[in-house]
Order: sequence, then C-alpha cells, then structure tokens
Amino acid sequence: MSPVLILISFFIYTLLVFIISRLTVRRKAGNEAYFLGNRNSPWYVVSYGMIGASLSGVTFMSVPGLVKTEQFSYMVLVLGYVAGYFVIAKILLPLYYKMNLTSIYSYLENRFGFSSYKTGSFYFILSRLIGSSFRMFLVVNVLQIFVFDKWGVPFSVTVSLFMILILLYTFQGGIKTIVWTDTLQTTFMISAVVITIIIITKQLDFSFLEIVSQAKAEGYTNMFILDYTNPRFFAKQFLAGMFITIVMTGLDQDMMQKNLSCRSLKDAQKNVLTFGAILVPVNLLFLFLGAFLWIYASQTGFDVNGFETTDELFPTAAMNYLGIAAGLTFFFGLVSAAYSSADGTLTALTTIFCIDFLGLKRKPGISEKKIKNTRYVTHVAFALLMMLIIIGYNLINDEALISKLFTIAGYTYGPLLGMYFFGIFTKQKVIDKLVPVVCVISPVLSYLLSLYSEKLLWGYTFGFEILIVNGLFTLTGMFLIRKQGD
Repeated sequence: MSPVLILISFFIYTLLVFIISRLTVRRKAGNEAYFLGNRNSPWYVVSYGMIGASLSGVTFMSVPGLVKTEQFSYMVLVLGYVAGYFVIAKILLPLYYKMNLTSIYSYLENRFGFSSYKTGSFYFILSRLIGSSFRMFLVVNVLQIFVFDKWGVPFSVTVSLFMILILLYTFQGGIKTIVWTDTLQTTFMISAVVITIIIITKQLDFSFLEIVSQAKAEGYTNMFILDYTNPRFFAKQFLAGMFITIVMTGLDQDMMQKNLSCRSLKDAQKNVLTFGAILVPVNLLFLFLGAFLWIYASQTGFDVNGFETTDELFPTAAMNYLGIAAGLTFFFGLVSAAYSSADGTLTALTTIFCIDFLGLKRKPGISEKKIKNTRYVTHVAFALLMMLIIIGYNLINDEALISKLFTIAGYTYGPLLGMYFFGIFTKQKVIDKLVPVVCVISPVLSYLLSLYSEKLLWGYTFGFEILIVNGLFTLTGMFLIRKQGD
C-alpha cells in the first residue's frame, strides 16, 4: 500500500468519526452530557461499543503475535474475564447506582475518608495514563513506520496529529459522543479480523476448517498450561483474568463511566453481562487470526526473523503481503483501535480530575460555564501529557505490549482492588491518613516478591496474578491500620 492511500484512508475514517460526533452534539451539550451522557445511553449500544474499547490496539496487535510462543493460553485469561464481569454486574454496579456516583472513587471518601478518596483517584489517573498511552503508541507506531517515516515526518508530529483530532471530536460531547463512536470502532476492528482470515484462507487455497486442523496439529490451539511454575499456568491465568476485569473495568472510571451512562441499573447489568459473553468468541477470533498468520508466514516464507517483537506480525502481513483489501481493512481497524484507546481515557481523566481533585461539583454556586471552561483546560492538559508519555515510550519499547500492559496493571490497580475489597466486605474503619502509605508500600512489596519469587517460592514465577498479590498486601495493610474497637 502506498503512503498516500493510507493517509487518505485515515482521513476518511476520521471524517466518519467527526460526523458521528457532530450528530451526538447537534444540540448544545452540557456538563451532564459530557460526564454521564445525561444517563440516557441505550445499554445495547454501550455493550457493543465497549467491545472495541476493551480490545483496543493491544489485543488487535499483540494477541495474534503471541500465539507463536504462548499458543491459546490467553483464552483462559478471557474465561476469567467472564467471571469478573459477573462480579461487576452483581456487586459493583448496584453500589455505584445506589450512591448515584459520577466518579466511582467517591465511594472511597464515603467509606474511609478524603485521603483514601484521593489515593484511589490518583491510582486511576496513573494507571490510565500509562496504559492508554501504551495502547496508543502501538497503533501510532505502525502509522509512523508505514507512512510518515517514508516522508521524513518525526514521530512526535504523528502523535500530535492524532491527539489534536481526538481532542476535536471529544471536546464537546464527552461520554455522550464516545458511546456512539465506540460502535464504529468496534465494527471496524472485528471486520478487519474477519476479512483478514477470509483473505488468508483464499490465498492459501485452504478451507477454514483445514487451517484450523493445521493450527491444531502445530500446537497453536493448546490452551491449558499445566506446569504451575509457568507464568501462564491455567489456574493463575483464570484468576488473573477475573481480577484484571474487576479492576480494569469495574474499578476503572473510563469503563464504568460508560456503564453509568445507561438509563438504569438493570440496563447497565444487561450491558456488562452481554458484553462479557461476547468477548469470548471475539477473543477466540483474534487467536485464530494469530494461528492463521503464523501458518501463512510458514507457507509463504515471508521473513519473520527480523521482527523486534511479535507485535509486528499482523501489520507486516496485512500491509506488505496479503493485498490491498487486507491492508485497508487492517488500517481501518488500526485507526479504530487508536481512537478507542485515547478518546474514552481523555474523558474519564478529565472527569476524575475535575470532580475528585478540583471538586467542581462541591463548590456552591459555581456556574455551568465555569465548569465547562475548567474541563476544557483539563481535557487539553491530559492530551498533552499522554502525547509526552507516548513519545517517551517510543524510546524504550522492548517487548510485546500486552504483557507489559497487564504487568503494569498489576502494580497500579492492586491498591484499588485491596481498598474496594476491604470496603465492600468488611464494616471496619481505617486511619484514613495512613491509606496512601499502605497503597505505596503494597506495590513495592509485590515487585520485590515478583523479583525474587523463584528463590523464595521453589521456582514459582508470577505472571498477571501479581495483581491479586498486590491487592492482598493492600488488604492486609488496611487491616493493620483499622481503627481500634472497629
């Protein structure tokens, strides 16, 4: 594909996003529309759109490449997701709706106090800035390699272009816009996978079932790893998947803000349970794509030895080997993933900072205009910060991004897991000012344990389940600082 064709495709997709954005804010959008979509979002639209938001560029790029070394073991993680979504629907959503929350971290203030509230909000901001920046980097980097490098455009300019466009279509509508643009992004991401699979089967002159049989024969479809010392041991994968979902969806403002925009608790619960069920076949589709791509590479002999990471498999095959139809569908899916990674995050970060740190809804007599102007400035500031993080990550990229993302999530979301677990399942109070100390010590202890686990635990190595350990350290710390007599 020529760089000009790629660039034209990019602007066509962006135009579609802007049209949807314009339609969602055809009437003057207020602050309630920005924060919670006026609590009027159809649950089925939210559910479908959340598929793309959940998958993002990480799944789109990394999961197919990981099939070579990890086979289908990622699917056990996905099965754990389903259990996590059940917990969210039955425990967390009723709590959020009962308290009529805009920021889900307001619960921590009500339960423990001001310091706990700020700590929860801080860890969300840290987690989302790092995680979403990583996701967006993966996608923007492909655009840089295939288009802008050929024209001598610096990576920083490419990132700036993306952030400016995302700012323009999320500036007014916020969550009201994102609920609908997510549906477009989900459609293009799934379509890209399906079309690529069809193209591979035709080029290899195999039926779908014949390639599936070959994938099975080569061991790609192995799902359950029985060696408990392996970071992908199936029991660890399942538990990690469940808790990753609880924290990265149920305790994440970005994902919950979309759920809280539904018309009622019942609608929000239907959304989460439906969304969780759909993710199983969708992720299985990504894994089969990975197997098909590796088989295609071995059959056609295209060079994979020069890859710095397996993340390069899908873009290289689609853009250079599978033809223009595959290249275009891949690119549309890629751009969808980029937008999906950043737009919801910007809105959620703006919401949390304005409500939790600036206290805009607490100030008596503050005007709607003042709130709007403040969130405009905050929105732009977070966009600039994300841009700087992405540029910085461009200098240190060194491994498959999905592993890096979940590893970081284990350290940054762990304190949230411990705080919410203690708050929901006990009635005890804590010394609020000591909560930030516990939430700093817990990730440090988790990291040290992970670093020396092979020596301390008879060869055991931690994978994504370090999140659970981090949460347990936080939970233990909360017990240690509980108020006497409670």
